Amino acid sequence: MEKQLLSRLTLQDTHIVETIAKLQRRISERFPDSGLQHLCGELLEVGRSASQRSQEIGRPIRRIRFASYLLLAGLIGSLVVLIFSIAQPTTTDLSSDDMKLPNLIAMADSSSQVMLLLSAGIYFLISLETRLKRRRALTAIHELRSICHIIDMHQLTKDPERVLANFRGTDNSPRQKMTPLELNRYLDYCSEMLSLTGKIAALYVKNFDDAASVAAVSEVEQLSTGLSRKIWQKIMILNQSVGTTTPTRNPNPQ
Repeated sequence: MEKQLLSRLTLQDTHIVETIAKLQRRISERFPDSGLQHLCGELLEVGRSASQRSQEIGRPIRRIRFASYLLLAGLIGSLVVLIFSIAQPTTTDLSSDDMKLPNLIAMADSSSQVMLLLSAGIYFLISLETRLKRRRALTAIHELRSICHIIDMHQLTKDPERVLANFRGTDNSPRQKMTPLELNRYLDYCSEMLSLTGKIAALYVKNFDDAASVAAVSEVEQLSTGLSRKIWQKIMILNQSVGTTTPTRNPNPQ
């Protein structure tokens, strides 16, 4: 029962990919061969690769783990040899009482140095695995941060006042050929893409609990949320403007 509950609460990469694919089809139906459609297609490819890359990041690096186990076995073996040598002094040249203490000190010093080196090697290999995974995760998360800014560039010139009948642009004003409904859907699609970008970022820390990677994912989520909030402010202004200027328009378009 508990496993079923955890599986339902775990972020599923397949569902994210399916949602992005469905969003791309919706965009292509309303805005065929548009830049936003192609961008959503790229986001779909990023989502698919994120599914594989997140699983690879979550897996242990076996070569590093194997080397760590060898060093750990060497550390345990050195400790056993040291204990055995101290417990069995008659098997060594420690039988003389005059030489017992100096030899014990020398043996303990050399053994401690060996164990210290082995411990440092184990720590290095463990931290090396974390650093390699962190570098992969941060590289992938940086790509998602760039995608958020590209999505924002697509909606940057989509201002609500440009669809109003009394709007008069200049020679350098962006050309706007969308109806209020189309602009509403365009902005909404951008908001959905930003939200899904944040969900893709969360995949990279699903099986990799690293503080630096989690912080980078949080930054991407905050960025996508902030940009989406800006888009929804435009949608609210658009709905209010259309509602006051064209009251005969269907308020609930499909």
